[in-house]
Formats: sequence, structure tokens, C-alpha cells
Amino acid sequence: MLRARLLILLASVLMLGGVAGTASSDTGAPTGLHAFLLRADEPVRTSFTRTPAFAWTPVAGALHYEFQLSLSTTFRDNSVVWASSNVPTPVIAPDLTLPWITGNPHSLYARVRAVLATGVTPWSDGFGFDMVPPAPPTPLPSYPGLIRWTPIEGATAYQIWLLDAKKMEIVTTNVLDEREFYIFHETQQWMGSVRWRIRVLRTDNSASGRLNTIPAVQFGPWSQTYVSTNPAFSGGPLQLVGTVSDVFSNGSANSPAHKLMPAFLFTGNTGLNGQPSELFRVEVFTDKQCLNRVFTGAVTGAPAYAPRPFGPLALPTSAPGVASARAAFLPDGAEPAGLTVDGDSLDTTESAPDAAPTGSAPPAPGDTPASPGSTGGGSSSSSSSSSSAPSGSAAPANSGLTGGTITWSGRPGAPIDLWDVDWPTSGYYWTVIPVSATPPDALSTAVLPPGAKAADTVLPVANSHGFDVGDVVQIGAGPNTETKSIVAVSGTQLTLASALTFQHGAGEPVVRTSGNFQYHDLELPQDACASGRVARFGKEGEPSLTASGDLFATGLSSTGRLTSALHTTAFYGQPLVSWTPALGATAYEVQWSKTRYPFQPQPIPGSGNLGYMTTGTSLVLPVGPGTWYYRVRGFDYSLPSGSQQMSWSDPAKLVVAKPTYKIVGGGQAKKPGAPKKPTAPAVGLKPINGTGFSIKLPTTWKPCTQGGGNLLSYCDATKAIDVSVQDDVGLTYQQYAALVATTLKNQGFANVQTKDVSLPAGPAVALTATRTVNGHVVHELGYFVQGPGNSSWLLAFDAKDGSYLKNLKLLGQIVSSFKLR
Repeated sequence: MLRARLLILLASVLMLGGVAGTASSDTGAPTGLHAFLLRADEPVRTSFTRTPAFAWTPVAGALHYEFQLSLSTTFRDNSVVWASSNVPTPVIAPDLTLPWITGNPHSLYARVRAVLATGVTPWSDGFGFDMVPPAPPTPLPSYPGLIRWTPIEGATAYQIWLLDAKKMEIVTTNVLDEREFYIFHETQQWMGSVRWRIRVLRTDNSASGRLNTIPAVQFGPWSQTYVSTNPAFSGGPLQLVGTVSDVFSNGSANSPAHKLMPAFLFTGNTGLNGQPSELFRVEVFTDKQCLNRVFTGAVTGAPAYAPRPFGPLALPTSAPGVASARAAFLPDGAEPAGLTVDGDSLDTTESAPDAAPTGSAPPAPGDTPASPGSTGGGSSSSSSSSSSAPSGSAAPANSGLTGGTITWSGRPGAPIDLWDVDWPTSGYYWTVIPVSATPPDALSTAVLPPGAKAADTVLPVANSHGFDVGDVVQIGAGPNTETKSIVAVSGTQLTLASALTFQHGAGEPVVRTSGNFQYHDLELPQDACASGRVARFGKEGEPSLTASGDLFATGLSSTGRLTSALHTTAFYGQPLVSWTPALGATAYEVQWSKTRYPFQPQPIPGSGNLGYMTTGTSLVLPVGPGTWYYRVRGFDYSLPSGSQQMSWSDPAKLVVAKPTYKIVGGGQAKKPGAPKKPTAPAVGLKPINGTGFSIKLPTTWKPCTQGGGNLLSYCDATKAIDVSVQDDVGLTYQQYAALVATTLKNQGFANVQTKDVSLPAGPAVALTATRTVNGHVVHELGYFVQGPGNSSWLLAFDAKDGSYLKNLKLLGQIVSSFKLR
């Protein structure tokens, strides 16, 4: 009987879904509104470096809540930054970037009110808080040729100001090599002391979602001036020291794995040939023989190398250029052609094309997606976003979050990071190779048929391998010989700086006579590694879902109180989950499953995506009653396109229970009394058996004409309210609900809302909407119920405003009596 009464109550409550709010309620305003980052029961604070989540004490009988963020305590229209009018439970996680803003005592305010069957409560007292930028990073103990600083939680990237070189550099890790200060000048005058400042960069998520369009800068404050000092350069055999990021690794099995792409440390300047060099290149492999190269470092003169996403230095391409470089700091730019000892081309990873940021959740290999229609309940609101890259930087910026997808603007830079491995059972191998800058060797090829005509600027050749931009070539023989410079190389074509003077037939010689300097490796990596100059390191990172074994989760307990996973094992309604930012991650994907193994991602209600993408660190899970497992992984946009997902967190278990107590507004929960016998339907209802279903309706209601192939249609005596039942073969109940909701929105209906519910007839989606007819508000209420096989049933009500509110209990009884046979 308790179950039957509860179902009637739930049906009655759901009918109002977005209609109430036009009248006030005698219930008091919500209380206990506050902000938090990981759990609602963490110590209350009013200062945050990233957008917090919010929670409040639940209100008895609340259908849903309305929430606002504002710059003003009076919540004037033009001061409202963000708002949501349909918050299902007393928790919310706004997915947007808030501006740095502080006041006395505060400059940002949140408020909430409950929507009840009888109207709306007053707004809560405003919760004041401030958004303050994180403190600038501070230096960490470092090594010669390297700047290193404390990683900042939630940072997307860092901007480093090299004061003496008059340069700005942007990196996504916490290390920056000092290549500008070492290359072509290994003296204390140049590299003995390096002055630098640093600031944090962040993404601008949901710029268009900030209702009053207040800007939110993408950088924090500059640090004070730091000074990095280096000892005098020392020679000797090249030796590897280790890798360093937030942690140091010497390559042993006991060394930690890196969460960020590390810097590579070495000493000496002499390779296997016994000759000292002033240029070096770090190369990374997946095998200890150093054959399968996965990363090619830029040329450096420093005893440390840390990848940069926006390109190497513009190295000189001639002897005079080298002489000039010894008296100046090199700017960023293109690195000239590189060659291995055996003649293969070598392009630094820093010069690779920008990676394309992942915008939607890719499938997880080995996972079996759950079938549509088994999501279990709930829906998730999403925000619209827009943004641009920060001034002076190229860090990515979120520009749209809809149904679990993100679109991006701005440059993410070259893919200079490496994939996660299972350290220490697997890892990467690295070495350092001496490099020389020399003029190109003589090189020859021949003109391909059909040859080239006078005035052509493109010369077809048998083999363009080895030729490079800036090379000077001699074309032809005898009196028709001419000399041209190459401006582009593609396939079997050389594009010339100026038009040919003579015609050249197939087979005529093409000889390189001079050209830009090339940067040659002086050793084979396999020889360097075989000699013992090789080391290992690991890389892995994932967000954390727990602290001391307790989940970062907040929601309603089954007794109707706001609580966290620290105090309960089960929630009622949709819980809010949080996670710690993963170092190197710009965005996150959240998935939920009904089983831990195999983990079967459930589709997002209304979109079908199997993962929800967000740039925030909290999400209200759109799940219904049952046992759930959820997991989170970061996305590192410094990884190559298509494989930017980081490691999954271990799945965490959540239980969403049906309520066993009446929900009360922050007061003492009432214990259930003795079990009661099932309550019979209200007097005056008559059973009606249709084809495949049964229902009970008031004895005074009569059949009425509806059209559209309804299986049943009844109206009350005044025809102010009617009910109809119809089925649909070929659509699931969720597809049917989504189709009707879209149709109503397109037809101009207001307050169109859906919610997963459980009825005696089976799993269902409740839909509510309103329309105005001849000055009167008409309420539309539908329940889309799962039928046998690929079919669904619709139980629909249409009622004028007064009749709707007056007959809520009756409608709940009708809904509860509806059964499929």
C-alpha cells in the first residue's frame, strides 16, 4: 500500500513539471545554499579559483528548483550571469567560466527557489562568494638548462615570460628548457642567469552562456621575477640524468610515472665518435633497441630538453647565420631540414600540425554500449558555450557543450605529449644524439617526362628526396644550363623561385650546388642505445573520484536530506559527482553503467552519446533508481588527434534508491509507520478494458472525439479535461517521447519538459507542456510507457488551467490505474 500511495504521489507531483511557478506558495524559501568543489559537506568557503558546484537544503514537495548567479544582491536582470529554471534536485554544477571578481564582502551571488504544486517559494537569501585567480606558480628545485615550477590545479597551460630574451612561451607541462640561452653561446654571460615570470592560463568555457556577456579573462596574475642560475657548461661523454616534471624519474622500476610530459636531462657533449658537439636532439622510442621512434625533439644547445607545443627555434641556415646567432637570442620559427646518419628525413615533433581537439566522446575499446532505452531515468541539462583563445596564447577554448559534445576555437599546438602506459611493466626509452649544422651534400636527379617549358616554375624530377627549400640547383647541360632556387618541394616536383629561361627535356640533369644548412644526427639512435646511453620513463594520469575511499558525490538521501557519499551509500534522485582535476587534462568525459564489468556505457538521455564531455569537474548524473557505476577520464589536447583520451579512473559505485520517507525541508525525517493495506481506487472510478491495456476513469466521464487513431478517448462533463490512450509500434517509449517533445517545441509550446519515471504500467517518460488558447492556459501531460518489443503506449491528458490544478489527485489515481496486458 505504501508503494501504491507513493506512486500516486509521484504521478501527481510530476504532472506540474514546469507549469507551476505562476503563483506564490506559503512554503518558506530554501535554506542552506552554499558552494563547494568536491562534496557539499566540505568546510564552507566563499572563495574559489574555478567555478564551484552548489547545494541547498531540500524543500518539502518541491517539483524542481530555479537557480541564478548574479553580480548583484538584488539580482537585477542585467546582472544575472547564469540561470537554470529546471533543477531536479538540490544540487547544481554550472558548466561555465566565471570572471575573476572580488568585493567587500563579495561580488558574486547565488540564489534558489523551489517550484511547488501550489506555486513558487520566495527566493533564498543570496549566497555571496568571490572568484579569485590561483596564486602564480612558484619555482621548484631544478637542473641546469631548465625552469621548473609547481603545477596549479585546473590550469590549462602556462605562459612564461623570458625577460632577457624578450620572449613569451606557452607550455602545457610544468617545465621549460632554456634553449635560447644555451644554443650557439655556451658562456656564463648568456646562460649563467635567466630571469623569468609566469602566469596560469585557463579555458573560457561557455562565454555565450554568461547571460550578461561579462568577459572572463583566460589568464591569472604574473608572478614576481624569478631567477634561474646555471653552472658553467662542462664537456665530457654524453650521459643521461633522468626525466623530470612534477616528479623525477631515473628510469628504475621504483621511479614514479609522469602525469605531465617531462623534461629530459643529460650532461656532457661528446658522442661515440669522440668529437664534442654544441647541438643535441632528444629522441623517444617504444623499444629498447631505439628503432620505433615516437617523438623527435627539437635541436637544442642546453643540457635539458622540454617539448614546446608552438614550435622550435628558427635555427640559422648558413654560416653567416650561425655567426649572427652567437650574438643574439634566436626567435621561435621553423627548424631547417634534419637528417639521420643514414639519410632519412627528420622532422621535429614540435613542428607537426596542430592536433584537432576531441569534441565528442570516442568509443572505449572493449566496452559494449548499452542498448537505447535502458538509461534508467533522468535527463541532463546542458549549456551553450563560446570562446576565443587568450590574448598572446594559443591554448584551446571551449565553445559549445550540447548533449555531451564540445567544439573548440584557438590553437592547441603540436601533439608533443605521449600516451599513457602501464608503468613500470611498460614505458618509453629515450636517448640524446649529438647534431651538426652543415651545408648540404651534393645531390642530383633528372627531369621527368614530358619535361618543362620555358616560363614554367614547376620542374618535374625523378626523385625530390633530400632537396629542401632554399637549395640552389643547376638545371640542364651545355648552353641551356641555368641556376634556380627552390621554394617548395612536393612529391616529384620542385617549385622554383623564378620561371625557367630555357626548355628542358626528360633526362636532363638537376644538380644541387648549394643550399641551407642541414641539421644532421651524428649517430644512429640504435648505436647510442646499444652503447648504454638509454633510459626509461613512464607516463600515466587519471582524475580521482575519491578521498580516503569516500566518493566525491552529493545528493538527496533516501530520507530526503542533502548529504554526501561520506554519510550514505544511496541517493534519491540524480546525484552530483565531482573529481579532482587531472594534470594535463583540458576536458573530461563521464560515463555511467549498470554493471562494473563489463562496463556498458549508457546513452545520454535525448542524445544517444555514450559519454558526456565537459570542461568542468562536476556533473549531475542523469540516472534513475538502481545501482550504477561511473568513471571519468581526462582529455589531453597535446596528444595526437584521435587518441587524446587519458586513463579512466577506476569505476565508482553509486546507488540511487527510491524514497522510503516523505521528503521534508531540512527538518527531522519521519519514520514510516506500520504497513498499510493497499488502498482501493477512489470511489467513482470505473474500470475500462481496452485492447492491450486497462484503466480506471470517473463514472461521469464519457467518450469524446479526438481523432488521430486513438484507441481510447474520454472527457469530463464540461470537456475541460480529457484523457486518451494510444499505442505506437516501431518506436520505443523514449524515442516516442523525444519525437513528441521536439514537435511541441517546434509548434511553440512552452515549458516542454521530460523526466524518466516508473509507473505500475512500467518504465515511462513523463512529458509536460503548456499552450495558450483564447487567453487560457492549457496543460498537456503525457506518459510514454514501455510496451512489449519495440513498441510504446501514450497516456495523454489535456486540461484547462483551473481544471488541471483542481484535479491533480484524480489524475494521479488515473495514471496509477493504467496497466498494460
